[in-house]
Amino acid sequence: MEGFAKGARDLLRHCLATIAYRGAKVFHDAPESFANFRSAETTRTPLQILAHIGDLFDWALSMAKGEGVWHSSKPLPWHDETQRFFASLRSFDAYLAGDDSLHASPEKLFQGPVADALNHIGQLAMLRRMAGNPIKGENYFQADISAGHVGQDQPKPKFEFD
Repeated sequence: MEGFAKGARDLLRHCLATIAYRGAKVFHDAPESFANFRSAETTRTPLQILAHIGDLFDWALSMAKGEGVWHSSKPLPWHDETQRFFASLRSFDAYLAGDDSLHASPEKLFQGPVADALNHIGQLAMLRRMAGNPIKGENYFQADISAGHVGQDQPKPKFEFD
């Protein structure tokens, strides 16, 4: 779809950077046991949720390119899945940063895979607390988050609280 305002693509890219920042915070120093933690018998593990997030961003990129292909991945080991998370963010972000046409509207990309991923990052943060290894709260308004910064190496928090 030609003609989408550059601003919408930039906002999507900022959303991806926000997800990368919050994801890196959840993954940092997570105990090995966290990957397979279950809050209840019928819930997904953090590892299964993280694999789903990678699938969401693969799907988002596929839709942006006009392919619309969904694939449910078998979860990799935790470290590999965190690497996949950042790699899928980088791939989607690079496409958004480029000049290739979007074949799905930014609004649809946000309301589907991007918003779903942000929700799942929040679930992972909650599961860290339930697993007995909470992350610190933070004033995210003050965080150094910028479009294009979607790797694992994120800035240190400016203002955290318990």
